[in-house]
Amino acid sequence: MKYIKYLFLVLTFSVFTNCKIQYSFSPPTSIVAETYQVNQFENTSLLFEPGLDRDFKIALEDLIQNQTNYRLVPSGGDLIYEGEITDYRIAPTTSTAQNTAAQNRLTISVKVRFYNTNNEEDDLEQTFSFFYDFPGSAQLTGAQKATAHEEILDRLTQDIFNATLARW
Repeated sequence: MKYIKYLFLVLTFSVFTNCKIQYSFSPPTSIVAETYQVNQFENTSLLFEPGLDRDFKIALEDLIQNQTNYRLVPSGGDLIYEGEITDYRIAPTTSTAQNTAAQNRLTISVKVRFYNTNNEEDDLEQTFSFFYDFPGSAQLTGAQKATAHEEILDRLTQDIFNATLARW
């Protein structure tokens, strides 16, 4: 019995010392660039929200600047972002027994074209969309609207960052 105990310890030790599992949270590919530019995203949605194009552009610039070492330039960037805000829609998602909206959803969609001037294989054209749900009895104005825009823009810009730079 004594030998079985020692044998078990030796086997356990050898298993743990010989297994080498490596985890990495770095992107699978690295993008060689020093600068980036974010061109104006024209708002082409049917329901026009003034200032949304400016807010989106600033949110994307800030996210890239805070999470990378790239330098923002007005033109001639190594990485170029451009596109359009293609959808800004408010629609009911659930209803009450009285046929009124119990909950509404604001959805914003953005078509993004990403260009890497140093490597055309990294170029991307994709539509990103996200939503914010709010009570059907509430109006999308004031603080409610600011919160909705902030949450949607945070998610959209993070999804764009992940698709273009982080490769997730």
